[in-house]
Amino acid sequence: MASFTNYRNPNSTRPSQTNDENSKDLKANIRESRWIQPDQWESPEIQEKFEKGNIAFSDVHTMLQQLGIKVQKFELNEILEKHDRNKDGHMSKEEFEDVYLQLRIKKDPGSTWGRSVKPTAGGLDRFVTTRRDADDDLDSTSSVVEQKQEASGPYHSVLVEERVWTANWINQLLADDAHLNLRANPIDSKDAQALYKRCQDGILLCKLINIAVPKTIDERAINLNLNKQDIFRQSENLELAINSARGIGCKVVNIHPENISKAVPHLVMGLLWQIIRIQLTSEINLKHVPGLVLLLRDGETAEDLLKLSPEELLLRWVNYQLRRTEYKGKQVSNFSNDIKDSEAYTYLLNIIAPANTKPPVGLSPLKENDLRRRAELMLQEADKIKARAHITPEDVVKGNPRLNFAFVANLFNTYPALDLPTEQVPEPGVVIEETREEKTYRNFINSLGLEPHVNYLYSDLCDGLIILQLYDIIRPNTVDWSKIYKTFNAIKERFQKLSNCNFAVDYAKEPLRFKMTGIGGADILEGNKTLTLGLVWQIMRAYTLSILQKLAKSSTPIADKDIINWANEKLKSANKTTFLTNFQDQSLSDSMLICDLIDAIKPGSIQYNLLKTSGTPEAKMDNALYAISMARKVGARVYALPDDIVEAKQKMLLTVFACLMASDMNVGKN
Repeated sequence: MASFTNYRNPNSTRPSQTNDENSKDLKANIRESRWIQPDQWESPEIQEKFEKGNIAFSDVHTMLQQLGIKVQKFELNEILEKHDRNKDGHMSKEEFEDVYLQLRIKKDPGSTWGRSVKPTAGGLDRFVTTRRDADDDLDSTSSVVEQKQEASGPYHSVLVEERVWTANWINQLLADDAHLNLRANPIDSKDAQALYKRCQDGILLCKLINIAVPKTIDERAINLNLNKQDIFRQSENLELAINSARGIGCKVVNIHPENISKAVPHLVMGLLWQIIRIQLTSEINLKHVPGLVLLLRDGETAEDLLKLSPEELLLRWVNYQLRRTEYKGKQVSNFSNDIKDSEAYTYLLNIIAPANTKPPVGLSPLKENDLRRRAELMLQEADKIKARAHITPEDVVKGNPRLNFAFVANLFNTYPALDLPTEQVPEPGVVIEETREEKTYRNFINSLGLEPHVNYLYSDLCDGLIILQLYDIIRPNTVDWSKIYKTFNAIKERFQKLSNCNFAVDYAKEPLRFKMTGIGGADILEGNKTLTLGLVWQIMRAYTLSILQKLAKSSTPIADKDIINWANEKLKSANKTTFLTNFQDQSLSDSMLICDLIDAIKPGSIQYNLLKTSGTPEAKMDNALYAISMARKVGARVYALPDDIVEAKQKMLLTVFACLMASDMNVGKN
């Protein structure tokens, strides 16, 4: 029977432990769980498969898709080999359950998994989660409340400390928002359900997204002043929030309005954390902090910083600052084990604090040997520069990677301490930053939940793996993963990556039929910007049109003319006077036709008195922001930005109309 450690979060940075240590670790983590009923995944179709005995590996991929688990075949094949206990190429029901649970752990956003497994007479697993009282001592094993379920589904869990921190952080971020009224009526962090209930009407989520990425949502599109019975308008807000989160790069593959309206903890927390992470890292770049060039290593250029994840950048920053102190500890390589003793934090605070801080930030916490007490003293030093950020001593001592990342990101945003000499300050306009087009494509890819996360298009796509995964989403079973290198040998790395990129070019030509003139595998490998962007655009276009084709149940691909014909028929049926000729039409820049089309899809949705007719750039931008927000509100998965509409960018306008067509088909289907 599988043990608890088999189902630990695969992204965990904790070292392996003994069974006793695992039990202690489980009890030390305060968890809140939501049970997933067995009938959500033990469907009749699945059970029928096993009535005849074991199933072949070839059936597993399809069955997992029926259960909502999206996994690439190459990834699945590796997992199947490990779970094939009899090495016969077939899988028992028990083996299938193990695979399902492992993939569910990996694929669900925001879930922290804790499970202890015991055999039962009926051959099912008993899942046990433990919850500690908040006032328990860290090393105490008393006051443990066990909740037991005898079923074969998993627990989705949320760490209480993360929920508490999230509630406090949101209370701080949105304290002055007139509609949320959090200053007078804050989210009660002691109430296990308060945070989730505050998200149910979608208003808080929309406001938080606008804090993370300003002007993502036009507040005129948000339904405000709702009552609890106004379920329909709440659902519209949630649709707007989820599609907007998708537009800024959040993974929302398994998140739907009903999940949030039902206050499903792990899904709500998963979405909230992604948005907050974007908010925390939005200004950790060269545009806002030119002094980041001080973190460059020998042989690197400013562009190399774009290739780093926010975590990698912050770790470089921490170690750069520590080298300026008398810190003698090891280099910090993570936000968990390496910071538990508070030593690095104490030196970091001391070096970044402004010189005129009164009272000064000192090193006195290091005199304390008890780690919890030392962490509290260190956080009191952080309080002197108003940078505690709601972190507790337990968060530090237990090495919670998410909360410690948030703590360090907040320190950076408040006191980066990366002042450049005057002669090193870059001239205006020469700062290297991600373009609007690059960011749109990156957000599109990340919203699909592929691994690994894309930080910079050209470096993260150069091994071909992300591109090939995208092909399999657009057209399942396109890629023969047995021919693809998933890991790379240091000596043969370039050859192996080039092989993947060559396959990416070949598959693009056939069966996807992309226009690949002048594009070779070497161009992807070497990060040729123009050619890589051209390929990614075709992927985005094909993905959008593939959704349309599936909704239309068509055997032939959807063409541009089909979208134009649909739009004009829709406009005519709603007695609109506007008419779409093509996607190059400059008159689209005022968003009037787009708003007419949205109103035709959902009559009465557009408030025409809010649209501006002066034709000025400012008026067009206001209209475009409103149009995109309303498109997302009616269910369109729009990735385009207001600038794309105002500038009448043909490519992005095509995606706007295609997404609206898909939304209309969904409305008809439902």
